[in-house]
Amino acid sequence: MLGSAGSTDLGYILENVVYFELLRRGNIVHIGKQGDREVDFIAQNPETNATTYYQVSYTVTHKDTLQRELEPLQMLNDNYEKIILTTDIHETNYQGIKQINVINWLLGYGRGL
Repeated sequence: MLGSAGSTDLGYILENVVYFELLRRGNIVHIGKQGDREVDFIAQNPETNATTYYQVSYTVTHKDTLQRELEPLQMLNDNYEKIILTTDIHETNYQGIKQINVINWLLGYGRGL
Protein backbone atom coordinates (compact mmCIF):
# COMPACT_ATOMS: atom_id res chain seq x y z
CA MET A 1 0.00 0.00 0.00
CA LEU A 2 2.95 2.27 -0.64
CA GLY A 3 2.54 5.38 -2.75
CA SER A 4 0.60 8.56 -2.61
CA ALA A 5 -3.03 8.72 -1.60
CA GLY A 6 -5.41 8.06 -4.46
CA SER A 7 -2.85 6.14 -6.52
CA THR A 8 -3.60 2.73 -5.05
CA ASP A 9 -3.87 0.06 -7.75
CA LEU A 10 -6.84 -2.03 -6.60
CA GLY A 11 -6.11 -4.72 -9.18
CA TYR A 12 -2.64 -5.24 -7.71
CA ILE A 13 -4.04 -5.43 -4.19
CA LEU A 14 -6.67 -7.94 -5.35
CA GLU A 15 -3.94 -10.09 -6.94
CA ASN A 16 -2.09 -10.14 -3.61
CA VAL A 17 -5.24 -11.18 -1.76
CA VAL A 18 -5.82 -14.04 -4.22
CA TYR A 19 -2.16 -15.11 -4.08
CA PHE A 20 -2.15 -15.37 -0.30
CA GLU A 21 -5.52 -17.16 -0.27
CA LEU A 22 -4.21 -19.73 -2.76
CA LEU A 23 -1.23 -20.33 -0.46
CA ARG A 24 -3.50 -20.49 2.59
CA ARG A 25 -5.55 -23.17 0.84
CA GLY A 26 -2.39 -25.27 0.55
CA ASN A 27 -1.53 -24.70 -3.10
CA ILE A 28 1.89 -24.40 -4.68
CA VAL A 29 1.60 -21.17 -6.68
CA HIS A 30 3.51 -20.13 -9.79
CA ILE A 31 3.22 -17.26 -12.24
CA GLY A 32 3.07 -18.32 -15.87
CA LYS A 33 3.65 -17.03 -19.35
CA GLN A 34 1.97 -18.13 -22.54
CA GLY A 35 3.73 -16.48 -25.44
CA ASP A 36 3.87 -12.79 -24.59
CA ARG A 37 0.84 -13.12 -22.28
CA GLU A 38 0.96 -13.65 -18.53
CA VAL A 39 -1.15 -16.08 -16.53
CA ASP A 40 -1.45 -14.51 -13.09
CA PHE A 41 -1.35 -17.75 -11.08
CA ILE A 42 -0.95 -21.46 -11.67
CA ALA A 43 -2.11 -23.20 -8.51
CA GLN A 44 -1.18 -26.81 -7.89
CA ASN A 45 -2.85 -28.63 -5.04
CA PRO A 46 -0.40 -31.29 -3.76
CA GLU A 47 -3.16 -33.26 -2.02
CA THR A 48 -5.46 -33.66 -5.03
CA ASN A 49 -2.84 -33.18 -7.79
CA ALA A 50 -5.22 -30.65 -9.38
CA THR A 51 -3.94 -27.65 -11.32
CA THR A 52 -5.97 -24.46 -11.84
CA TYR A 53 -5.09 -21.34 -13.81
CA TYR A 54 -6.20 -17.97 -12.41
CA GLN A 55 -6.46 -14.53 -13.93
CA VAL A 56 -7.29 -11.70 -11.52
CA SER A 57 -8.80 -8.40 -12.62
CA TYR A 58 -10.67 -5.76 -10.67
CA THR A 59 -13.29 -5.71 -13.44
CA VAL A 60 -13.74 -7.10 -16.93
CA THR A 61 -16.80 -5.07 -17.88
CA HIS A 62 -14.85 -3.38 -20.67
CA LYS A 63 -14.57 -5.62 -23.76
CA ASP A 64 -10.82 -4.98 -24.20
CA THR A 65 -10.08 -5.88 -20.57
CA LEU A 66 -12.10 -9.09 -20.85
CA GLN A 67 -10.25 -10.07 -24.01
CA ARG A 68 -6.86 -9.32 -22.40
CA GLU A 69 -7.72 -11.61 -19.47
CA LEU A 70 -9.18 -14.40 -21.64
CA GLU A 71 -6.40 -14.60 -24.26
CA PRO A 72 -3.66 -16.27 -22.17
CA LEU A 73 -6.13 -18.84 -20.86
CA GLN A 74 -7.54 -19.54 -24.32
CA MET A 75 -4.02 -20.23 -25.60
CA LEU A 76 -3.53 -23.08 -23.12
CA ASN A 77 -4.19 -26.44 -24.74
CA ASP A 78 -4.85 -28.60 -21.70
CA ASN A 79 -7.87 -29.55 -19.67
CA TYR A 80 -6.98 -27.85 -16.40
CA GLU A 81 -9.57 -25.54 -14.87
CA LYS A 82 -9.32 -21.88 -15.88
CA ILE A 83 -10.82 -19.10 -13.74
CA ILE A 84 -11.02 -15.31 -13.95
CA LEU A 85 -11.62 -13.69 -10.54
CA THR A 86 -13.16 -10.19 -10.54
CA THR A 87 -15.23 -7.90 -8.36
CA ASP A 88 -17.96 -7.98 -11.01
CA ILE A 89 -21.28 -9.37 -9.74
CA HIS A 90 -21.94 -11.12 -13.04
CA GLU A 91 -20.57 -14.68 -13.11
CA THR A 92 -20.39 -16.54 -16.39
CA ASN A 93 -18.55 -19.12 -18.47
CA TYR A 94 -16.58 -18.30 -21.63
CA GLN A 95 -16.20 -21.63 -23.43
CA GLY A 96 -14.99 -23.37 -20.30
CA ILE A 97 -13.27 -20.37 -18.66
CA LYS A 98 -15.22 -19.45 -15.53
CA GLN A 99 -15.63 -15.85 -14.40
CA ILE A 100 -16.27 -15.86 -10.65
CA ASN A 101 -16.85 -13.03 -8.23
CA VAL A 102 -13.76 -12.89 -6.02
CA ILE A 103 -15.80 -12.31 -2.83
CA ASN A 104 -17.83 -15.47 -3.49
CA TRP A 105 -14.59 -17.35 -4.17
CA LEU A 106 -12.96 -16.06 -0.96
CA LEU A 107 -16.03 -17.01 1.06
CA GLY A 108 -15.91 -20.59 -0.14
CA TYR A 109 -17.43 -20.81 -3.61
CA GLY A 110 -15.34 -23.46 -5.33
CA ARG A 111 -13.45 -24.56 -2.20
CA GLY A 112 -11.07 -27.31 -3.12
CA LEU A 113 -10.25 -25.89 -6.54
